[in-house]
Amino acid sequence: MEMVNVVAVITANPGQRSALLEMFNANVPAVHAEDGCIEYGATIDTADVGPFQTAFGEDTFVVIEKWESLPALMAHAVSPHMKDYGKRSKDLIADRVIHVLSPTS
Repeated sequence: MEMVNVVAVITANPGQRSALLEMFNANVPAVHAEDGCIEYGATIDTADVGPFQTAFGEDTFVVIEKWESLPALMAHAVSPHMKDYGKRSKDLIADRVIHVLSPTS
């Protein structure tokens, strides 16, 4: 099975990104311990890049993920710590868009 990449764009309710990131980051060690997790972390806009950057904005962060396989990703999605994180974070999230991507070669 081939590796999959995930780009998850998470927009917090106005002014809640820091609180949501704190909750997210507390969950990262459990995700890193999962079978098949290669990379999992939150990113934000880099300051002072210039006019070619399209910024996500102050309420948004982007999660960059790499998984050894689609089954590993699917197991991650239903893991107990992710279910718990989802319940605890839902009131802080305004929008969530998840892209699951495969390599072209």
